[in-house]
Amino acid sequence: MRFLCFVLLTTFILSCTNFKAKHSKLIDYIPNDASLIIETNSLEGLGSNLKNNVFLEQFASTAAYKAISAKLEFTHLLKPTENVLFGFGRNKNDSLEFTIVTPYHQDLFKRDSLKDYLEEELEYNGKSVLKSTFRNHSVYSRIIDSVFIASSSKDVIDAIDNYDFAEDGLEKIYSTTDANKTLSVIVKPDNPFIRSLFVNDSISYQAFTDYLAVDMDMNQRKLEFHGVAKTSDTTMLLLDTFKQTIPQENQLQHLTPTNSDGCMSLTFNDFSVFHDNLNTYLKGDASSHTDPLFEHSVEIGVIYEGEQRAVALNSIDVIATSDALLAEQTVIDTFRQIEIFSFSRPDVFAETFSPFLTQTGFSMYCVLDSFFVFAADMDLLQNIIANYQNNTTIGKSTSFMEIQNHLSSASSVMMILNGNTLENTISKSFTETLKVNLDAYKFSALQFVYDSDFAHVNGIISKSKPQIRDRSITEEFSIKLDADVLNRPQFVTNHRSGDKEIVVQDIQNNLYLISNDGKVLWKKQLHGPILGTVEQIDMYKNGRLQLAFATPHRLYVIDRNGKDVAPFPGKFNDEITQPLSVFDYDKNKRYRLLVTQGRNVLMYNTQAKIVSGFTFKKAKGSLVHQPQHFRIGSKDYLTIKTGNQLYILDRTGKNRVVPKTNYTYSNEALYLYRNKFTTTTADGKLVTIDTRGNTGVQDLNLGDQHHIFTSSKSLVAQSDNKLSIKGKTRELDYGSYSPPELFYINDKIYVAITDRQAQKVYLFDSQNDLIPNFPVYGNTLIDLDNIDQDRNLEFVTQGDSNSIILYQMN
Repeated sequence: MRFLCFVLLTTFILSCTNFKAKHSKLIDYIPNDASLIIETNSLEGLGSNLKNNVFLEQFASTAAYKAISAKLEFTHLLKPTENVLFGFGRNKNDSLEFTIVTPYHQDLFKRDSLKDYLEEELEYNGKSVLKSTFRNHSVYSRIIDSVFIASSSKDVIDAIDNYDFAEDGLEKIYSTTDANKTLSVIVKPDNPFIRSLFVNDSISYQAFTDYLAVDMDMNQRKLEFHGVAKTSDTTMLLLDTFKQTIPQENQLQHLTPTNSDGCMSLTFNDFSVFHDNLNTYLKGDASSHTDPLFEHSVEIGVIYEGEQRAVALNSIDVIATSDALLAEQTVIDTFRQIEIFSFSRPDVFAETFSPFLTQTGFSMYCVLDSFFVFAADMDLLQNIIANYQNNTTIGKSTSFMEIQNHLSSASSVMMILNGNTLENTISKSFTETLKVNLDAYKFSALQFVYDSDFAHVNGIISKSKPQIRDRSITEEFSIKLDADVLNRPQFVTNHRSGDKEIVVQDIQNNLYLISNDGKVLWKKQLHGPILGTVEQIDMYKNGRLQLAFATPHRLYVIDRNGKDVAPFPGKFNDEITQPLSVFDYDKNKRYRLLVTQGRNVLMYNTQAKIVSGFTFKKAKGSLVHQPQHFRIGSKDYLTIKTGNQLYILDRTGKNRVVPKTNYTYSNEALYLYRNKFTTTTADGKLVTIDTRGNTGVQDLNLGDQHHIFTSSKSLVAQSDNKLSIKGKTRELDYGSYSPPELFYINDKIYVAITDRQAQKVYLFDSQNDLIPNFPVYGNTLIDLDNIDQDRNLEFVTQGDSNSIILYQMN
């Protein structure tokens, strides 16, 4: 598990042709002496996720982080559109060197008007090399066959012409990674960065495996990784001791107390095969005969408690294993009706299982169902007995249950560590004293599942969730953007899972898509701020949803990977003044996209072509709200609202209803309330219009600064500090309030409003009663929905100036 330390610290900063044969893969350009390789499909997305991960955030003040950060400042100048590979290695002076490889495009490396930047074109030996110095660190780069290669080492750039293809072992292990993942990591043999994957220092990385390749997923609370470990065919390593064995279901976690520091479990279907393999690895240094004590075991493990250790043997034949202990039947104590026996072979485990187990001095044991538990300390053994009887073991704990779905039920090697042991294990990889606190990481796990000539790797480091009270409001995550939040975050649908995700834009016009567990899926630069909300359409009628919206001079349609969908974006010289309106008249996905420019209304189809059958071109005044669509019976009604006129049209843009009275209208939306078109006047009166053009006015005692929101039967109105829901009015504390919004979910009405001055989010029911445990902290109007597979509702809002918060209502 220690290897995560260097890997994640390094990737944390990234947020940052005369060949013998033409290279076809990015991996072919990575220098052979690079012993750590990192790949990402989104450099910006990776940077955002790393920055928001609370585990990695604790390492930001370390000298190692600062040194790597300075070295990799250059990456902030790159804007890749495809995958990026990083190779890391140490030169002959033991200094860290890196190489970056990515497909080239004309906007990849923009350095115009940069501060602290110098460049020099070097011409020699028939090649052209660009030397870039950014903030006192130099990087050398070339472009070969449309591939951009940059390195902190000039020697690496000079040697590119002599590179062969990636070595066979590296090529094979690279092919196991997922190019669509935000982060993949490959560790090569003889790397100088990773000392060990184990708590036990006697098991070095080089002794355990050659190659390690994992794909990583991360959000604010967790790091999860899955991949493979592979040894070469020439040298036997510890991973090979599991050859021709079948991993068994790990049971040690059901014995290990929750107040312990963790455990390590080794499993096999045939102990004799495992023992022979281990003996071969040790070149005959271990005992060659099979000890009867272990003959029927399928799992051997270590329980950690401070400096103390206990060894547990899981037997499939308790009687046979007991017979092997007939000479060890002297009872030295009884605890909770469990007999504790003396044991006269204190070194047998180190003699049999070294280097996996190196502890000695085991002088007592007890039997707990199929487990034979050995220890050198009576208190440790009694603690194991008590917790086993009380069902207070790691396997029964909520913290472990949170992570076990990310693990295999059966593995050859499994380590489970609490926060303190995880912290101690990681700290061994640093030369400085770490100032981190991992107590909130109750249990983390790493597994190797042997399969043929390689092993599957599973691992997770997860911050445990706090205990949830009924009807409480819990913060699920808080995500920092790379700049201040520009607009209200909102939910959109993931068409693959049916869950909801979050879209939000920052003041630098970057659009983010964030998963419902807090992972930044991508970040995309837009040409301006989004007007209104983001719509979703199924442009190809295949169930795959796209995001559709307008900025002041663009009409965008974007797929769920953040890529523009042709022929969009549409470009406009004149300013777009209202949010994009999307109409789907017959729910057959023949969308109409309406763009507003002042008093002009343009209707497009999904081929970005003007709909010629729509005859309405312009209103007499500028629109004060985006065009809207209503369906009453079998008829469609399109509404276009200016400051003093309301147009109610049919599909073709002709008048369908002409209001018999016009008013000076507010900027509020139009609603279909009690089968009448409903809005307000500028001075706060409620206006209704039926399908025959008859109008009515009702004085709701609203001021000039007012807002309304309705469903078909419920009216919500807000003016100053008064909020009315279905005719029931309450006075709020004086403040600066957002417009209210009504949500109808699971046959219940919720009304949300935010006091931006006091930074409080309120949520009321249909009787205008405050929902329990509100208000909560927030700065924008919320979006409320059930975003996952449970029954709880979630809502998202802006937190601090550069963050969004997801809450859950329990």
